[in-house]
Amino acid sequence: MNHRRTASRLVSRAATAAALATALGLGATAAATAAVPAVPPPAATAPAAGSGHDGGWHQDGLTLSAADNKKVDAFVARARRAERAISPQVRTAAVISHAALIGFDQRLKSPDSLKRKVATKLRESPGQTADQALGTVNDAVRFTLQWPAGKYSQGVTTASGLLAVWGNDSTRWSNTWTRPGYKGINAAWRAPRSGQLFEVQFHTPESKRAQLETHKLYEEQRLPGTSPEKVRELQAQQDAIFAAVPVPPGAEQLTAPARRLPAPDPARRLPAPASEPGSVS
Repeated sequence: MNHRRTASRLVSRAATAAALATALGLGATAAATAAVPAVPPPAATAPAAGSGHDGGWHQDGLTLSAADNKKVDAFVARARRAERAISPQVRTAAVISHAALIGFDQRLKSPDSLKRKVATKLRESPGQTADQALGTVNDAVRFTLQWPAGKYSQGVTTASGLLAVWGNDSTRWSNTWTRPGYKGINAAWRAPRSGQLFEVQFHTPESKRAQLETHKLYEEQRLPGTSPEKVRELQAQQDAIFAAVPVPPGAEQLTAPARRLPAPDPARRLPAPASEPGSVS
């Protein structure tokens, strides 16, 4: 892969998008949302199913005190506000990179799921505080981009490069295509204005299907009461499913883009926008 040519083409596309937004007087967010059909905002957060009369949270043997439960609720509210600025960028990156945007209506992690995650961290590390546990959560806002295997590596390069060009810092890049078990790339980013961490998973149809197939096995594996023998058995089942997933050409070499690439000058002369049809689902 010619990375210099790819980077040049990437910046040209980003510059084209910026110039169009400037010329039309729409601004980055309006231009991004105009590229795809409008999606209504998620419904207001309902009380978590595990909330107790004491103000705490209790579920599946996991607990949060009233004070920690309140902290997670505040974290959920902040993530919901930040998502409104993050989603247009991810949706635009999907259009430009010709990705399918999978499960967009599930882009906000549920309060119960977040509370389960924090409570598990506190159980595993008794000296940790809820604030410290929340500081490591990068998937309260999350997205999945998907390409066919033959277009995967180019798609990941384009989409991740655009997110970097737009000022999102890459804070974590986990490429597991060459490892046993889970297949795909899970990338965490920090939004420039809100500082909100969000996750973008890069998949092929086969790797996403394997992820969905193994989800219940993974959830059972994480329960506090699961024995060590059962944990090993569940992991072996997941490994077997992921082992059947084909590795896309070039996926092993995909790495995180440079952090905070300089924004292109929208006033410079730009090439004509690509006319290839994109797909977002």
